[in-house]
Amino acid sequence: MATKPDAGKKKSPAPRSRAPAPARARQEKAGAKRVETMVNDAVKVDLASRPEKPVLVLQGGGALGAYQAGVYEELAKRGFNPEWIAGISIGAINAAIIAGNPVDKRDERLREFWDYISGDLVGEALFPKGRARTVYNEVSSAYAAVFGLRGFFQPRFPPAFLQPAGSIQALSHYDTGPLKATLERLVDFDLINSKAVRFSVGAVNVKTGNFIFFDNEHQRIGPEHIMASGALPPGFPPIEIDGEFYWDGGIVSNTPLQYVLDDGLHEDMLIFQLDLFNARGELPRTMQEVTQREKDIRFSSRTRLNTDEFKRLQSLRARLNHFLHRLPDELKDDPDARALLQASTSKAVSIVHLIYRSAHYETQSKDYEFSRKSVNDHWSAGQADVRRTLAHPLWCNRSRPEAGIAVFDLTRDSSE
Repeated sequence: MATKPDAGKKKSPAPRSRAPAPARARQEKAGAKRVETMVNDAVKVDLASRPEKPVLVLQGGGALGAYQAGVYEELAKRGFNPEWIAGISIGAINAAIIAGNPVDKRDERLREFWDYISGDLVGEALFPKGRARTVYNEVSSAYAAVFGLRGFFQPRFPPAFLQPAGSIQALSHYDTGPLKATLERLVDFDLINSKAVRFSVGAVNVKTGNFIFFDNEHQRIGPEHIMASGALPPGFPPIEIDGEFYWDGGIVSNTPLQYVLDDGLHEDMLIFQLDLFNARGELPRTMQEVTQREKDIRFSSRTRLNTDEFKRLQSLRARLNHFLHRLPDELKDDPDARALLQASTSKAVSIVHLIYRSAHYETQSKDYEFSRKSVNDHWSAGQADVRRTLAHPLWCNRSRPEAGIAVFDLTRDSSE
């Protein structure tokens, strides 16, 4: 005999009464907001109250610099107010906008700069992701290469090869005059030169090849120093300062971290190192990927190698300092002991790496692809990396490093 499908099955108990869906959604949203507020407040106290000098270090990377703006915006929400900002290339521009504006205007000025130089292409909505997004980005980068960017650079006309040999106009494909006007509009150089925040940008002397930092501790800073730090040849012309000509500091080193570590370790420091090129990556599969991988390696500037070496030396300095202070008094005045004491340190430094990691659809043109869509994506990636780092247990449970240094790289994928 046929049975009904439900025959013999135990009926489920009636569900407990629950709030209507809209009410539940409001309750869950309010609860999430309370948790977020608690976390943010805790992190804000952590960043603002520790006896460490807060430092911001900004690598070069062109259009990827929007990632740094997103990082800064998120850090600022959590009470991070840098006392020293060092940058190279696009990092120098972001650094100038931050240091050259009051704290309550920095986010607004950063957004104004990135919105002004970026643009929307017709048909953007047709290229949301995947291969279509790659095509969109390539078209956008080609547009910037051909027509330049408003407020940043414009094609030189007549072109460089038709300019008189020996003239500045013959040494680059683009004119960066628009950038000077943008910097003068968005940056208060009197504020930078007031030394309220220490400010340093790196450049290379074209004739000597020497790497140099323009620092408001040592000279008066103007738009030309920022432009020199970002004068990447052959696209941009060398910038003349006091009779010498300078190119982008990224030619020698794309990060100012070493300068900060060499010159600034007189007190405990908390350094946020914002890199735009990832030294780690996969074996390329195509010639296009070869170009991208080569660029990543070249402009990552051996950040991890330099950090590892500093970590080793800093640990030795801390141990040496500890040992020398245990010497008998009669040995502490020995000239050799005094010399060793000067080379040692009792200071501690914490370095937080925040590294932009390319989206799968990006190619070697990512550093000169300035579409508004990509700028916003990079900005959001910076914000997300800050949230992820500051919520990590290793960060939340950190203490003053006993060995003299602690390095945090908490956004790295487990596969790296």
